[in-house]
Amino acid sequence: MSVLPTPTAERPAGDVRPLPPGQGGPGGSGPSLLVSRALGLGDFATAVPALRALERALPAWHRVLAGPSWYRHLVALAGLRWEVLPTEPLCVPDGASAPDLAVNLHGRGPQSTAALASLGPERLWTHGHPSAPEWPGPEWPRGVHDAEIWCRLLRLHGVAADPDDLRWPRPPEWADRSGPGDPVVAGDTAVVHPGAASESRRWPAERFARVAAHLAASGLRVVVTGSEREVALAERVAEAAGIGPRAVLAGRTSLDLLARLVAGARLVVCGDTGVGHLSTAYGTPSVRLFGPVSPRLWGPRVDRDLHVCLWRGGRGDPHAATLDPGLEAIGVEEVVTACDTALAAAAGHAGEGAVAGHAGEGAVAGRAAGERTAGGRTAGEKRISEP
Repeated sequence: MSVLPTPTAERPAGDVRPLPPGQGGPGGSGPSLLVSRALGLGDFATAVPALRALERALPAWHRVLAGPSWYRHLVALAGLRWEVLPTEPLCVPDGASAPDLAVNLHGRGPQSTAALASLGPERLWTHGHPSAPEWPGPEWPRGVHDAEIWCRLLRLHGVAADPDDLRWPRPPEWADRSGPGDPVVAGDTAVVHPGAASESRRWPAERFARVAAHLAASGLRVVVTGSEREVALAERVAEAAGIGPRAVLAGRTSLDLLARLVAGARLVVCGDTGVGHLSTAYGTPSVRLFGPVSPRLWGPRVDRDLHVCLWRGGRGDPHAATLDPGLEAIGVEEVVTACDTALAAAAGHAGEGAVAGHAGEGAVAGRAAGERTAGGRTAGEKRISEP
């Protein structure tokens, strides 16, 4: 039978009665687990190791993930089995009943914790917050990679969790859509993603264009991706790079198609954004540009030889409306050299037959994968939408 893992001495608690095997996952009944994680693409990706750990620990439980409705696509892409309950950030999930166990993978609290507590769960796993002593938990860790934050929380409750368990299965090929016009199958592709959620993490468009032009001159088919709000940005990059309007896929890719693009690409070039986390998930070589936040906290933890993270070592506001000085200091030639390095390393990696390996097989020592820094080791924080 499936039993709730024994909590550690730091957080003793009673067990919850288990369900017979085979009745868990989406649509199940009986003991229920509700996890809160109502954030973005990259935030979902860094929570995958913790979600997998909970699946393994509680295979017979009814598992609900409270998050954006489009998380349903990501759950399937990551090979997870969870029901997704559409939820706005820091809100009480509509239609949710009191779970046997609620787990806060959203943030440090107290708002996200209060939202879960309002459901009346039998047990609540969360980080403690000074302003909410009624919901005890471990202190929020600083200077720790996001995937490790959530795995550490689970381990304190007796759940084995590996923060390096970040790789996803290959996305479906969709053979019925493959053909000359398919952006995924039309040759060796480099994905250039110039957008980011805030201006502070958005490297200048004209610099992305020069990198895109270099990749195109090297024989790669370059596509420029982005959201619907970033179509004009992507068009500006493509025009300046001289690669033509057909290279612009911004606003035209579903999550499934974006996943296929990244999984099938030779290289991804982007800032500190969700597309970078997809390249980690699929083992696709990448060059990532970090500004106000260290890649030690949000960069790739696995496949260290496939990813190059450029960072000046400073710390700033990841939500600021102006370009971060450290990100601005990264030059085009530095990025071009990093692209050539990543492509060469990937060629050697593929020759050894290692690209298809699964994460979690090797420990990460110290720095994030491929991190290059001109400064110190100051850690930053980001995307936790609570004080």
